[in-house]
Amino acid sequence: MTRFMMNYKFGLDEMNTKLKILQEEFQNIHEYNPIEHINSRLKSPESILNKVYRKNIPFSIESIKENIHDIAGIRIVCSFVSDIYMVSNMIHQQEDVTVISTKDYIKNPKPNGYRSLHLILSIPVFLSDRTESVLVEIQIRTVAMDFWASLEHKIYYKYNKDIPKSILNELTNAAEVATDLDYRMEKLHNEMKIVKGANTNEDLSLLQINNEKFHLPSVFLESLLKDEQQ
Repeated sequence: MTRFMMNYKFGLDEMNTKLKILQEEFQNIHEYNPIEHINSRLKSPESILNKVYRKNIPFSIESIKENIHDIAGIRIVCSFVSDIYMVSNMIHQQEDVTVISTKDYIKNPKPNGYRSLHLILSIPVFLSDRTESVLVEIQIRTVAMDFWASLEHKIYYKYNKDIPKSILNELTNAAEVATDLDYRMEKLHNEMKIVKGANTNEDLSLLQINNEKFHLPSVFLESLLKDEQQ
């Protein structure tokens, strides 16, 4: 069991590293970072056993690997809906990551209003004596989606999974409000980009890394321009 759980921890570490590299690349190279923050978690053995009983599957390592796909989980929170699909595309382009399944609860929300993009990935973990393929679940959502899902989760367990119909209706209405807010804020963001593009006056002699600015020599800039023209 220790080795089994360690494999999932290593898979989680591998995927977190990939995402942090993407996040840092956007932070330093691009003017906009689609990733607000990243959270990860590993299911406890007790939680795994509870799910084995609920799903009524055989109690064996192979059965757990085959039937429980969210032992290692990562949640990526983005600012806008378009960011979700941008991040998903970047994950798809990772050569050593295989996307096993995709569930788009944004285009097809759950009846209670839940919205998120779920990916099940297979990622190789290189051990001392072999390579293991580990499944990692990734949920990508906006800040508004994440707030709603967190509230729904708390209510779900407070009422011991038996939520009164009136509260369920309120949750569904709140999900619709959150959806409207997402699209309003993205529309505003796009309008701001148009205004910024029209008024931009970028200083190409400045290089910014980790919020520090460095002046580039004019000779170096001229050589870059010549290389680009050639």
